[in-house]
Amino acid sequence: MPKAKDSAATDSNGGHSALVDEIAAAIRKRIMSGQIPIGAQMRQAELAAELGVSRTPVREALRQLHTSGLIEVVPNRGAVVRVPSPWEVRDAYEVRAELEGLACERAVSRINDAELDELRAANQSMRDEVAKAKTRGPVDAEPPTVEFNDAFHTLIHRVADNEWLTREINEINHAFPRNVSWLVLTGNKRQREENVAEHDRIVDALAAGDAETARTEMQAHVKNAGEQLARWYEDRSATVFVG
Repeated sequence: MPKAKDSAATDSNGGHSALVDEIAAAIRKRIMSGQIPIGAQMRQAELAAELGVSRTPVREALRQLHTSGLIEVVPNRGAVVRVPSPWEVRDAYEVRAELEGLACERAVSRINDAELDELRAANQSMRDEVAKAKTRGPVDAEPPTVEFNDAFHTLIHRVADNEWLTREINEINHAFPRNVSWLVLTGNKRQREENVAEHDRIVDALAAGDAETARTEMQAHVKNAGEQLARWYEDRSATVFVG
């Protein structure tokens, strides 16, 4: 991230400047990838040194992230990466399931053979990474499975061809750190394999031109992912701030 003058921290109208937005985006990326884990303290001096700016725009960026709900202020700890509540995750994924199901239904009449092959390739790459999980460290900063999973879902969103739909799905996806999806699957071989199998069933329905099945398979897939994520947060919420 390039250095910039702190005098640009606010614009003439007192709003967020491009610098503050850039810093907020950089911090958000670190949170979403897991580089800054949930429950971690957000130390302004360290962030400022890392990003090559003073603490003033960092402080404004943290306020921006606090407003968006990604961080919170905890007594005796200050600003920390917020741990979502399990009910919040379940509610969000209930909505996401409906949106992703609609995207899948719309994709049935629009997808072509080349795009079906792309979906199969992304899922095969994910299957290969799942098979290697036991021989690798437990978590990468940005696990390959997240990349392939995103490629799978993003392709369906693109084929569905509805910008509003894609925007709403992305807003939900960006509400929770992306690396946690891999943490949920770590150590759960059956769940890793089922996740890939669910993708297979979605592709089969798309290839068969079966809009109803494509929609219900995607809904079930997203709801299952949401339940697994909610349970993961349930297990962590009581201990993440201990010590």
